[in-house]
Amino acid sequence: MSYKPIESYGLIGDMHTAALVGTDGSIDWCCLPRFDSPSVFARLVDDRRGGYFKISPTLPGRRQQMYMPDTAVLITRFLSTEGVGELVDFMPVKRSDSDVKSHQIVRIAKAVRGSMSFRLDCLPAFDFARKGHEITQEGRGAVFHGGDFSIALTSRFPLATVDDGVCVEFTLHEGEEATFLLRQVEGAGGAGDLLEARLTGQDLLHRTIDYWKAWLGQCTYTGRWREMVWRSALTLKLLTHDPTGAIVAAPTTSIPEEVGGDRNWDYRFTWIRDAALTLSAFMQLGFTEETIRFMGWLEERAKETGEGSPLKLMYRVDGSSRLDEIVLDHLQGYRDSRPVRIGNGASQQLQLDIYGELLTAIEIFDARVCHISYDLWRHLERMAEWVASNWHRPDEGIWEIRGRKQHFVHSKLQCWAALDRTLRISTRRGFPLDSGRMTAARDEIFRTIMREGYDAERGTFVQCFGASALDASILTMPMVGFISPKDPRMLGTLSRIVEDLSSDSLVYRYEVSTAAGDGLQGNEGTFNICTFWLVEAMALAGQVEQARFLFEKMLTHANHLGLFAEETSETGEGAGNYPQALTHLSLISAACTLDRALGGGTV
Repeated sequence: MSYKPIESYGLIGDMHTAALVGTDGSIDWCCLPRFDSPSVFARLVDDRRGGYFKISPTLPGRRQQMYMPDTAVLITRFLSTEGVGELVDFMPVKRSDSDVKSHQIVRIAKAVRGSMSFRLDCLPAFDFARKGHEITQEGRGAVFHGGDFSIALTSRFPLATVDDGVCVEFTLHEGEEATFLLRQVEGAGGAGDLLEARLTGQDLLHRTIDYWKAWLGQCTYTGRWREMVWRSALTLKLLTHDPTGAIVAAPTTSIPEEVGGDRNWDYRFTWIRDAALTLSAFMQLGFTEETIRFMGWLEERAKETGEGSPLKLMYRVDGSSRLDEIVLDHLQGYRDSRPVRIGNGASQQLQLDIYGELLTAIEIFDARVCHISYDLWRHLERMAEWVASNWHRPDEGIWEIRGRKQHFVHSKLQCWAALDRTLRISTRRGFPLDSGRMTAARDEIFRTIMREGYDAERGTFVQCFGASALDASILTMPMVGFISPKDPRMLGTLSRIVEDLSSDSLVYRYEVSTAAGDGLQGNEGTFNICTFWLVEAMALAGQVEQARFLFEKMLTHANHLGLFAEETSETGEGAGNYPQALTHLSLISAACTLDRALGGGTV
């Protein structure tokens, strides 16, 4: 097998974990039972050792993929002269961590026209291919025992054991279908339990369709590009851990920012920044349940903090913060892009901006969704006091620079936003606050950014105090209300970024040659969130037609299902972890802003 393009995959999930399904019918990535658990299938990062679960026709032909409308149910279509087949993939939604039997992948093969012969191959590789396993045949099913972790596969056709996996070939005639179920099992549970299940594949399918349609039915967005906005919302929901409300940045690890390079990171965790921005996107679209759950998760994290920084930069979905970065030397990496990493060393960094994104989301939540409790307010007050005392420190910034700490303008901007939003909440709700101190610190940050973060000679805000390099994160200044989008300083910045950071409408994070050193080798693609930031900044500045053209052009870089990776490479391929929450939430924000600018009725 050769590696497939990143954008050739669709995403399914149950709000506990997720799986990537290729256009060839192969599940090449899945971690069980949670997003941040060890992998069961990881061919995405090693096509020989990683493991996979494939159902595909035995004869070649065309391949197509689509989602059932308004759902996360994926259909892969196989077309040939002999017939047309379909593979329906989904994960039934479950609401409780104790409901282990619901952790399952359902795959329904169909013959839509004529006859079609399929082959099933299931070859798991537990714990990132670090653990072996035994296979037990149970009737027509099989159980894979990987030490203290097992999965069962149920089939209506007898499975044959081949090496470390099972396989079967079968033929379906027009109108026939066959359901295969793969799930985690505990104790003595096995494939036989599934064979006796009361729910058939079709029962599970209809329940799953109903769930997704009901969830999306809460969306209040009716503006332009509605299907892309809805697909982005569904993608963000798939990245949400339902029991806790935590939101992961992406479901994958170590998909490279540059093929052959070492910019390969584990994104299967909850960044405070990314989660807060996702909440803001959900609230823009009228979704509230997710925000309420996350507030509960956040309050628990705030209770755990002691002296020093009130919050960690990132957490596991269960709230734990042990994220030691480990290199898996035995894995080849996607298209030989080493190393493959699990855990994330950036968890120990100082990134001051997270408080701005978080408190902005909480201020919106308090105003539009539900008044926050006094107990949560006390934690927020402590955060604001910490920001007021520490905003002047250098940090690693939003891009997680692995070099020397710098005074990043974006970090200072978000510190300003954190204090500004704290003051807003206090004023609106009458919560006690040392408002004089907060106001003085906020105003000092503002003046410092204007004095040290603006290059009058180039007519632009810059990446770091005293530096000349541009940084696309500065585009967020008008979005947080720091500066008018039509202020000459902002218009100058906008022009510079279009001229110096853009490539055929796509936007790089910063000027690599003059920016703060990130301590890494190699290059990277354009960052999709930066392009959507540019769209939004242009729309706010009144450059509506240019913004619309840029937005429409950017949408062509989505894959056939409307999914985006973190980056877009020079050749137009997806790069970085996939699908990426930051990209999809920024698409939603840009669409809402642009629709309003065009005279839409976006809420």
